[in-house]
Parts: sequence; structure tokens; C-alpha cells
Amino acid sequence: MNSQIHYQIAISLIKGIGPKLARNLIAYLGSIEAILDSKSRFEKIPGIGTVMAQKLRETDFVSILKQAEKEMTFVEKEGLKTLFFTDEDYPRRLSFCEDAPLMLYYRGNASLDATRMISVVGTRRPSDNGMTNCEKLIQELAVRHPGTVIVSGLAYGIDICAHRAALRNNLPTIAVLAHGLDRIYPGTHHHTAREIAERGGLLTEFMTETNPDRPNFVKRNRIVAGLCDAVVVVESARKGGALITAGIANSYSRDVLAFPGRVNDEASGGCNKLIKTNIAALIEDVDDLEYALGWESKSGGSSVVQGSLFASAETPDEKAIMEVLLAEKEMNLNLLGLQLGMPIGRLSATLLDMEFKGLVKSRPGGVFKLL
Repeated sequence: MNSQIHYQIAISLIKGIGPKLARNLIAYLGSIEAILDSKSRFEKIPGIGTVMAQKLRETDFVSILKQAEKEMTFVEKEGLKTLFFTDEDYPRRLSFCEDAPLMLYYRGNASLDATRMISVVGTRRPSDNGMTNCEKLIQELAVRHPGTVIVSGLAYGIDICAHRAALRNNLPTIAVLAHGLDRIYPGTHHHTAREIAERGGLLTEFMTETNPDRPNFVKRNRIVAGLCDAVVVVESARKGGALITAGIANSYSRDVLAFPGRVNDEASGGCNKLIKTNIAALIEDVDDLEYALGWESKSGGSSVVQGSLFASAETPDEKAIMEVLLAEKEMNLNLLGLQLGMPIGRLSATLLDMEFKGLVKSRPGGVFKLL
């Protein structure tokens, strides 16, 4: 048994401990093991406070370690991959989200850090038009952007439509679950889930024996939003999980796109509201998605001019950004941050300085390119 993973699972079971507090605990105490062994120094740790310190002292760490050991046995038996928030292979887009899970469990082989990842969500009771829009968009993505990963939640309606369309068009697809990997919900999607695991992946933050209870779906939605470059809402009423996912994506500074519907069409009321309130950009086809995300055909200028621009970079961050943009021609802000390993706040400030200096130009969809 891998003792490190055992302790990682254990710390993820401590109530009230998220990534920020976990980092403080690990930094102050020196290791994950020390968190589970310590009983006295919690109140001295930044961000913990007396109330949380008392809760930690009262936590039954022996019981938590036994529970983690049981989970570890399942992980090893099933050949699952565990992704702790400090691991190098933890999804980097998700790592920028303050409420990202400490631990993820993964069955599959699709990359969680693919160059292009799109979440497709919507109502559980789609119209024929909604299903057609979903299938057509994914078919067009497969033709024009092979390798794009389609993320959704395996639910009835638009979710399962998106997964199946991705499979039919040979795109990798990842289903984010609201329960443990020892079960599939809904059961009618079991066959599709098995195919997704073979050609994409099943991802969850929940341990075995976790039922798909209502609160878990909201937690699941933040992973659907955080994994991607953009969330596409195909069809949604004014209330529902798709709108929650869109709201979370917007709070993460992800692009949100929505298909419009008729004014009096209840199934499209949510999409129309997202567009009307400027949370979502209107989308009708893959052309609109490409424009919003800056996925148009790449074009570059003279190597002499680019070399001159590179010489104008003044700081190490500017030079690193220039090197990537010289190679890639243009890149979305989130992807640029992923490739550079640079926090989004610092990257945004540096890019703004570079715009003032005439080194880069911003385009729709948070895309940057060299001038």
C-alpha cells in the first residue's frame, strides 16, 4: 500500500479542510503525516483559528486512517488513479479554482490537461432541437479541432447526448460523477460509462459507498466548470444544474456560451437569460465557439519583427510569455497560464503591461497574440 496516497486520502476526509488550509497545514507541520499525528499546534497555523484548531484536536484520526485504508484497497484493486491537489498531474485548470477538491479519483486514460477542453451541459429533458444542436456542435468540433475533450456529467438529456456524440465522433470525453467509482448513476447509462472509461475517463471527488445525493451534484458541477476552457449550455430552463454550472464557470473566469431559443420556449429560458445578462455569449455553431475562444486558424508575422519584439521583453515573465507566443502564435489566457505554470493574476498583470508596451494584442475569448 502506498503510504503517501493513504495519508492524502485521509486528509481529504477531514471536514472543513480545503486546499488553502491544507497547504498551510502541510507547510507549517512539514508533511501530511504530521497533520494526522499532531494534536497540539494547530492554533498557531495561519488561517486555522481557535475553532478549527479545536475541531482538529477532537477529530478521530485513527478512524479516518482506517476509512482511508479501505478506500486505498479499492483504488489498488480497481487500478484507479488518485490525484491529490499538490500532485504534478492534478488538473491544472482546476488547480486555479479556490474550492477545487483536495483529492480526485480517476478511471480512464484521457488527458485532464488537454490543449482544448469544452464542457457541454443542459437540461435533462431536451427538445429535438436541443439534441440536434448538441450533436452538430460536437461533430463540427471533431472535424475542425480533433482531440478536443468533451466534459459533462453523465446525466439524462444533454449530458449523455454530449458524451455519446463525442464517442461517435472519436473525441475523448470525461464524465464527472456525483458519487463514488463503485457505482454508476443513472444505471441506464452504465454501458456508456464503461465505454467512456475505455476511451475517455470517469472522474469524481467522492469515495466508494457515496450515493448520488442532491448536494453532490452541485459539487460535481464545479469540477465540470473548472476542468474546461468554456462551458456550452445547449438548452436549459430558468432553473437547473446547467445554470449553476454556468454561474460557477463565470466565477472562475471561464467563457460561457449558450444556444438561444424562442422567447416563449420554457426549455430555452435559462439560455436566453444567460445571454441577456451577458453571462454567456450567443452561440449557433462551431464558428461562434471558435470566435469566442480565439480558435481561428493561426497566422503569424515576420520572424524578424517577432525577434525584435522578443528583444523588447524586459522581465523574465515577459520573455517566457514571448517564447510561448512565438511558438504558438496565439493562446487563450488559461492555457497560457497552464503552459507557463504562472498564476492567472500575475499572468494577467504581465500581459496588461505588455499590451501597453505594444508587445502583445488581446483578442475575443481572452486570447493573446504577438503584434
